[in-house]
Amino acid sequence: MSIKELQDEIIEEFAFFTDWMEKYEYIIQLGKELPLIEEQYKREENLIKGCQSKVWLHPEYSDGKIFFTADSDAVITKGLVSLMIKVLSGHTPKEIADAEIYFIDEIGLKSHLSQTRSNGLLSMLKQMKLYAVAFQAGSLQK
Repeated sequence: MSIKELQDEIIEEFAFFTDWMEKYEYIIQLGKELPLIEEQYKREENLIKGCQSKVWLHPEYSDGKIFFTADSDAVITKGLVSLMIKVLSGHTPKEIADAEIYFIDEIGLKSHLSQTRSNGLLSMLKQMKLYAVAFQAGSLQK
């Protein structure tokens, strides 16, 4: 599936919920289902700067695509990074770097998060795009 199709799928999923408590519960559930990052990647250089809670993000390059794993010490944040991984993982560096991410606004996420969580979500997106640019430029080992 393309990044656009994945975002549209998330928008459809969130449309089923009638209130934000249900949406938060769904985000927490997504976080619980997130495949955990290996302990060896829970290091300082994999921490996302700008997040209130700790979020580790690790990219792996395989067959021309980037695959992300992550973890967080906060359940909501873990769900948020899970959404980002669902959309961006498994795509080429160019697709990730060029992607217009619109599902965050479409599902109303930005307006229902605290300022610090919203900033953290944007930091996750920025870091994933930076990894994509670095793989494209060859400054990260493929």
